[in-house]
Amino acid sequence: MRDILEAVAAGELSPVRAEAELAGYVTGEAGRFDAARGERRGIPEAILAEGKTPEQVASLAATAVETTGRALITRIDDEGAAAVEDRFAGGDATRERRGSTLVVRGADREPAELAATVGLVTAGTVDGPVADEAEVVCADAGASVDRIDDVGVAALDRTLDQVDRLSRADVLIVCAGREGALPTVIAGLVDTPVIGVPVSSGYGFGGDGRAALSGMLQSCTVLSVVNVDAGFVAGCQAVLIARAIDGAGE
Repeated sequence: MRDILEAVAAGELSPVRAEAELAGYVTGEAGRFDAARGERRGIPEAILAEGKTPEQVASLAATAVETTGRALITRIDDEGAAAVEDRFAGGDATRERRGSTLVVRGADREPAELAATVGLVTAGTVDGPVADEAEVVCADAGASVDRIDDVGVAALDRTLDQVDRLSRADVLIVCAGREGALPTVIAGLVDTPVIGVPVSSGYGFGGDGRAALSGMLQSCTVLSVVNVDAGFVAGCQAVLIARAIDGAGE
């Protein structure tokens, strides 16, 4: 504690960052941010933009960058992204947006590296936005991401053609809507951990991801399943597995 207080007195550490190191979280103008989650859990706290004003999102992003060097924002729209852009305009922070996911990194943020590969698979184009969210999480953690798109079971040859490539990944995230069969099929073809992500595509009975979720939960092959459209959760789960693999190689 003394080292932190001396660093604040010397101007080497901001009061906000000192608070985060001492308490594990920071209370800002838009609420609390868990700055210690990355150290505690191995995965960062994300800022869910949905349901927040653009100003609240930008404020939380600023707090995250100040305390951890990076802000990971999910479910952000153009208005929210513009507010974040304005907040960091003229600074040294870099912004990277993919779909509805945005990462802001401070100038002193060192790129992370993990000696593990996450295979990211989509059944079709409609699954892309959910996969994008998972991809940003994995890439930000330093894992290599091998993305394989549009290999749904409607034409099973497309899946079978990728078996060798799928087998080379350390962990697989498989996104599928409609009946959600793709994760089950892939889990029966490889000896790699599979995380199934049901996507809210499809219509009629069992639409909005319900049939996909039910199908994955009832799978006769061994796989893990996250909630509907939960790309962030799947990405975090894959990162935890990737970290374990990276650590085992040391």
